[in-house]
Amino acid sequence: MESNFVDYVKILCRSGKGGKGSMHLKHVKYNPNGGPDGGDGGKGGSIYLRGNHNYWTLLHLKYERHIFAEHGGNGGRDKCHGTDGKDIYIDVPCGTVVYNAETGKYVCDVTYDGQEVLLLKGGRGGLGNFQFRTATNQAPRYAQPGEPMQEMTVILELKLLADVGLVGFPNAGKSTLVSALSNAKPKIANYPFTTMEPSLGIVGYRDGKSFVMADIPGIIEGAAEGKGLGLRFLRHIERNSLLLFMVPGDTDDIKREYEILLDELRRFNPELLDKPRVLAVTKCDLLDEELIEMLREELGLQGNDSPPSQGGVGGGSPLPVVFISAVTGFGLDELKDVLWAEMNADSNKLAAITTSESIAHRDKDMSRFAAEMAEEGEDEDIEFVDADDIEDVDDLEDFEYEDA
Repeated sequence: MESNFVDYVKILCRSGKGGKGSMHLKHVKYNPNGGPDGGDGGKGGSIYLRGNHNYWTLLHLKYERHIFAEHGGNGGRDKCHGTDGKDIYIDVPCGTVVYNAETGKYVCDVTYDGQEVLLLKGGRGGLGNFQFRTATNQAPRYAQPGEPMQEMTVILELKLLADVGLVGFPNAGKSTLVSALSNAKPKIANYPFTTMEPSLGIVGYRDGKSFVMADIPGIIEGAAEGKGLGLRFLRHIERNSLLLFMVPGDTDDIKREYEILLDELRRFNPELLDKPRVLAVTKCDLLDEELIEMLREELGLQGNDSPPSQGGVGGGSPLPVVFISAVTGFGLDELKDVLWAEMNADSNKLAAITTSESIAHRDKDMSRFAAEMAEEGEDEDIEFVDADDIEDVDDLEDFEYEDA
C-alpha cells in the first residue's frame, strides 16, 4: 500500500519569458505620417512558493514533474501592450526547504502560513519602437525582444515543525505516548517499525496552553549510515525545539541505549546535540516501585523534577529524566511539566528555529563566496561613482566594466 506521507519531491520549474516589443509604423489614409506605434511586450509569469497550513505533506506535488508559467504576450500596433503571463503559486506545507537539484545549494525556506517566496522571476517584456522615438529619430525601426525565461530543477524537502520530537528505538512506546497525550491515532502494535511515517499530535497543557509533539519511525544502531528507516526521517527532528529520548524501563542498560541514540544523532547532524533534551523511561507499569528507585539512583537522580539542562546521563550537568507509563498514565503529568519547563527555560529558548537554520545554510554559501572573493582580490579597491558626477561620456573612459 502506497504511503500518503510524502516529504521529498523533485520538480522542473520554468518561469515565463517576456513578450517581444512591436516594431510598427502607423500609416493610414487619414494620417499618412503617423509614426511609430509599436506596443510593449507583456511580462512573463513568475513562480512563487506559498506556505499553506492546510497541507502537511508534499503528496499533492508528487506527480507534478513540470511546472511552467505562462509567457508574456507580444506587443501590437496602436501601442497595444502584450498580455502579462499568469504567475504560479505552489502551495507547500510550512517547514519546506528548497534546494537546487543540480548544485545541491540551498535556495529558500518556507516557514509560516501565507509566506510567499519568489522562486523564479518571469522575464520582462521588450519595449516597442514607440518607446524609442526621439526628435532626431522619429521613425525607429527596431524594438526590444523580451527577457528570457528562467529554469531550475528544485528539490522540495519537508521537515516537520514541532516543539517536541520523539527519539527512540523501535517499539519504545513513542506512538503509545503520542496517542495518550493527544488526539492523534498512530498505528500501535507489539512489533518493531510499527510506525512507518511521521505523525504530529497536539498536546494540551494547563490554562489552555498546548504544544506539538512529533513521532518519527524508530531509530536503530547504524541509522546514520542508512540502516532501517531512521536516515529517511531523522531530518524531521532538525526543526524540533526539544528532543524527548524514550528508553523502555525493562531495557538491560538504559544509559547505553541513550548513548547509542545520542551517537546516531551526532553522526547524522552534530547540531542536533545543541538542542535541549529530556529522557523518558517508558513502560514503567512493568516495574515495581523498588526497581524504579534503583533506576533513579543508577541514573544519579532523586526524582522527576531535575533542573532544566542540556547535559547527558552519566556525566556533565543533570539530564531531566521522567519515569512514565503511557498505558496507565503514570508520570504523564510530570512529563508535560518537565517538557514545558524545558521549552520555556531561558537557556533553552530558540527564538526562531527555522530562521536560524536558514541563516546557517546561507552563511555556509556566503562564507565560501567570501573566501573565493578574498583569494581573487575582488573585494579590494572598488570604486563607486555617482551618476550626477558624470558630465561627459569621456569621464567613463577610466572605468572598466566586468560581468557581475
